[in-house]
Amino acid sequence: MAAIQFDREQVLSAIDRVVKYTMNMDLAWDWPCGVAYYGVCEAARAAGREEYLAQIREKVDEYIELGLPVFTVNTCSMGHALLTLNAWTGDTKYREIAERKIDYLRNKALRFGDHVLQHTVSAKNDFPEQCWADTLFMAAFFMLRAGVAWGDAELVDDALNQYYWHIQYLHDKNTGLWYHGYNNIEKSHMSGFYWGRANAWAAYTMSQVGRVLPECYLYPKYMHVAGSLTEQLAALKLLQTENGLWRTILDDPESYEEVSASAGIAAAMVLKGFPPHIKYINRSVKGILDNISPEGRVLNVSGGTAVMRDREGYRSITRDWAQGWGQGLALAFLSALLESTGRQGDGAL
Repeated sequence: MAAIQFDREQVLSAIDRVVKYTMNMDLAWDWPCGVAYYGVCEAARAAGREEYLAQIREKVDEYIELGLPVFTVNTCSMGHALLTLNAWTGDTKYREIAERKIDYLRNKALRFGDHVLQHTVSAKNDFPEQCWADTLFMAAFFMLRAGVAWGDAELVDDALNQYYWHIQYLHDKNTGLWYHGYNNIEKSHMSGFYWGRANAWAAYTMSQVGRVLPECYLYPKYMHVAGSLTEQLAALKLLQTENGLWRTILDDPESYEEVSASAGIAAAMVLKGFPPHIKYINRSVKGILDNISPEGRVLNVSGGTAVMRDREGYRSITRDWAQGWGQGLALAFLSALLESTGRQGDGAL
């Protein structure tokens, strides 16, 4: 029977190195840190390394003492680590801050249309009536995790509503791929490219819904999540490069291979548990491990990327520097590998 092929000790070594590098990075209370620390928390569980959580706790406590910034969709990504720390320590201060973030998302964050979260990166109205795939990780997935953990049915419904509308706005049913963003004022996808990391945010967070939400099949909006993920992964597998990676513009052979997108997409395939994806996952194992330096720096990760004006804008984003989201998504993939033994998804869900 086909199986995902990886050397467990090699993966554990890579995780140790990536976590060490990540915890030495200068990160602030914002989305690079939110994604990075999410990955560290995933690695702590998958590898059985409580010392990782102790390091996260120390850093988060320091940030709290320094003072938290104004909340935005992007800064709410730190809620992932708060949920993990609250569950691990029982310390209510982490839940209290997570509740403040949820209150912001529920009652203060900019929305449009059918209560869809507008993507925000600052206290300004940066992108009027725009939804980006990034919001699924920074906010919707966090809302879902919190709603399930706290038994808040209304919050779960709001989270699923975010998934539903992001699918309606961003999933191109003609190709199966996701656009980076949607402008509700112009009724357009702006430049209209299939950006790699946008597809990773979508694929990874959709692959988590059925794992996080008990009896997911009883929620009609979940069927849209399952359908979108199935069609998206079917399209993505055909765009994997010979190196087991995906490009920063997925269908552009002149765009560079980008490792954060590749890690998120490959992790989604692992979590989906569809046996015919195994050969694509196995290619990704080598491709991603080859892009982790001996020091634990994840290489070839594109910098922060708005919805760019043109193809050259995406192609020209630097990949020279270490990025929190690259560290975090690589850890998410490696953690999924460790927990993949015997996993097989429901073909319908």
